[in-house]
Formats: sequence, C-alpha cells, structure tokens
Amino acid sequence: MLKDFKEFLLRGNVVDLAVGVIIASAFGAIVTSLVNDIITPLILNPALKAANVERIAELSWNGVGYGSFLSAVINFLVVGTVLFFVIKGIEKAQNLRKKEEVVEEAPAAPTELEVLQEIKALLEKK
Repeated sequence: MLKDFKEFLLRGNVVDLAVGVIIASAFGAIVTSLVNDIITPLILNPALKAANVERIAELSWNGVGYGSFLSAVINFLVVGTVLFFVIKGIEKAQNLRKKEEVVEEAPAAPTELEVLQEIKALLEKK
C-alpha cells in the first residue's frame, strides 16, 4: 500500500498539479502586492487630492510600496528556484528507478560452468 501511495505521489499529473498550485500562489502574491502597494496608491492619492479631500489624502497616503512589491517578486523567484531543484531531483530519482527496472529485466549471462560445458561440447564435436 505504501508503494502504491508513493507511485501515486510521483505520478506526473500529481507533481505537475502541485507545482502549478504553488507557482500560482506565489504569482498571486505578486499581483496582490502590485495592486495594493503600487497601483492603488498611485491612483488613490491624486484622486483624493483632486476631490479636495486633503485630510483624507494625508491620512491614507503611505507612499508607494516598492519594497513590498520587490519582496513578493523575490519570494516568487526563490519559490520557483526551489521547485526547479525539487522537480529535477524527482526526475532523477524516477530515471534511476527506471534504469534499475531495466537492469533487473536483462537476461542473466551464462555462468562460467555453462560456458565451459559449451566449449567442451564444441571440442568433442571436432
């Protein structure tokens, strides 16, 4: 049962889905940071000043959060890099397992005794 579970987890579809979910989550953080930290402050502050709501603009304006956005981008790159190496490791393990299966299926070479018996039979025929 443990072997079946291991095969299920290492099946291509499951691994691809997991990678997709993780990458989507990290990319979602970039988009959220872009909207919350860069686009909204750039739109909101001039709109409030144009509406002559100076006090609200002063209270709500914290500036554009470039640092927060940059942090989300760096986090995405780190997550992507780690996933790349994890997937490479999984692929390498699967390739090693396939090679072991191929080696196990190879026909056994004749033993030394069988080779000597064949040589003896050939010599007796001459």
